[in-house]
Formats: sequence, C-alpha cells, structure tokens
Amino acid sequence: MYKIDILKFKKVFPTCKDPEVFCNLLDNLLPAAGIDSKERVNMFLAQCGHESGGFSRFTEGLNYSAKGLRGTFPKYFPDDATAIKYERQKEKIANRVYANRMGNSTESSGDGWKYRGFGLIQLTFKDNFSAFSKDTGIDLVTDPEQYRTDMSVIIKTAIWFWNKNNLNKFADAKDILGSTKKINGGTNGLEDRTKHYNELMA
Repeated sequence: MYKIDILKFKKVFPTCKDPEVFCNLLDNLLPAAGIDSKERVNMFLAQCGHESGGFSRFTEGLNYSAKGLRGTFPKYFPDDATAIKYERQKEKIANRVYANRMGNSTESSGDGWKYRGFGLIQLTFKDNFSAFSKDTGIDLVTDPEQYRTDMSVIIKTAIWFWNKNNLNKFADAKDILGSTKKINGGTNGLEDRTKHYNELMA
C-alpha cells in the first residue's frame, strides 16, 4: 500500500493549510477506494491539487467581474448591462448560470448557489449531489453547507467522482491527458497537472 510522502506533498502543494491532517486523511481514505498504488495516488493528488488550487479551495468562488462573466458565461451574460447587474454577487451568479439543468430548478429557487461546486473536484448540480448521497449515505442534498468545511467529505466527493469515472484506468497507464479530459472536459491546466504529477512521481 502506497503512503503519501508528506515532505514532497508540502513542497508540491505549499498552499495547503494543514498538510499533515490532510495527508493522514488521504492515507486512510484512498486505499479503501482502490486508489492504492504510487501511480494512482499521485495521479489523484496531481489532478485534485490543480482543481483545488493546491488543496486550498474547496468551494467554487464565482467572484466574477462583469468582464469575467461575459468571457466565462457568454450564454448567460450576453451584454454588458446584464453582466453589470450580477458582477461580484456570487450567489446571484451561481443561481443564474446553474439554473434549470441537472436537477437544479429555476434561478429564483436558489439551487444554483446551494449546489455550487464543492470538494477537490468541484462536484456541482443537484443531480450529482443526489448521486453522491445515494452511493455514500452522506446527505449532501438537504443541507450541503454543513459539509463544506468537513475535510473528510471534501475528499470523499473526489474519491466518488474518481471511481464513478474509472480514473484508475488512466492512472495505471500514466495517462495525464486522458484523466484531465475526463475531469475537465478538455485540457485546461494540463501543463500544471503534468508538472504536479512529475514532481510527485520523481
């Protein structure tokens, strides 16, 4: 069973606030989920490290300027006037961009904010929160806010996503590109993910 090298972890992810606690939790949770080899653990760390800002951000920020909204969500903010009404208002932004899809109700329902990105791999939308809850017995649907600082649940959401998408297959093949596409839907941050992986594997 592969154990995380805490000194290397600190060097690769210096922004993690409680690396000892975090690594201890990972060492306890990952093997039981089948993430148990050097390749699997380090691919998990490299990918989750990128997604979470070096294990420092576990809830989606959404603190966009008007220009940022136009660039990131052009479908929902097609003109400057609309974007200006929402800029820097995180809850309003989430409710608009995540409304009426994947189990979320209307913008006024508040579902977008309630089910905004959470965990190491930013689990988003009510359907995903419900599926996680059904599979793990941890109720993320009723009151997800109570879990947003629970490090164990933060890690478990990523483990659930990892296994749901069979990401060990990519880890075993040392396929950073394939795992990135599965997580991100594209190749955003590939260079950073690759850097993390190579540093961890060295």
